[in-house]
Amino acid sequence: MYPHVGVDTSGLATLRATVLDHLRGFVPTAYAGPVPAFAFAAPAPAGPCYALADGSAAVGRRGARSGTSTTARRPTADSDSARMMDLVERAQAGEAEAFGRLYDQYSDTVYRYIYYRVGGKATAEDLTSETFLRALRRISTFTWQGRDFGAWLVTIARNLVADHFKSSRFRLEVTTGEMLDANEVERSPEDSVLESLSNAALLDAVRRLNPQQQECVTLRFLQGLSVAETARVMGKNEGAIKTLQYRAVRTLARLLPDDAR
Repeated sequence: MYPHVGVDTSGLATLRATVLDHLRGFVPTAYAGPVPAFAFAAPAPAGPCYALADGSAAVGRRGARSGTSTTARRPTADSDSARMMDLVERAQAGEAEAFGRLYDQYSDTVYRYIYYRVGGKATAEDLTSETFLRALRRISTFTWQGRDFGAWLVTIARNLVADHFKSSRFRLEVTTGEMLDANEVERSPEDSVLESLSNAALLDAVRRLNPQQQECVTLRFLQGLSVAETARVMGKNEGAIKTLQYRAVRTLARLLPDDAR
């Protein structure tokens, strides 16, 4: 169902490099290196860029048109962003095919986020399906305050994950055997085993962080969100995210075993 999802090792490599920089004595005030854009290729604007989903949002119906348009004036965008905007507006007008294409575009992104948080394939698939069901019901409430529809979906997913933990109290668990790098180049079996062991150790350290640090690391490194995007998803200011990230990296440097560095 989700053929190109799982643990993306390029994101883990970025996180590991940041931890190692800390161990070498490099103490940045914020992560300044390139952030891998797994889900959000477009740079984040300075202001608010999407409408957050919440439990009080009105529920729309597929195929229904609102009396007044909920879509604000489009911001200037590149061709890819304009294409996504067009799909969203068509989906808001009730076009099923447009929503299906949005699903194809963002389902892996949403699944990755949920999988990192809950650790189980079946649960991640169920919550991913529920995310898009809620998005379909609420798509008429989405307003363009920017150009990142994907971040709106992640916010819905985040709320569902929070509800999941409240109801089940499951802890994040990542099965090494389910790791997948969709862009992995061919390598020797020995190298693959060593990398898997190293990634498993890093993920084990990540899940030992406190919940907010864990989510910050997941959004920043494993999902590739910018500081501004992470701040909006987590409901914090950018300074708080930078501090949270720094403390998470410092903790990971302490938790990561020597043979995984």
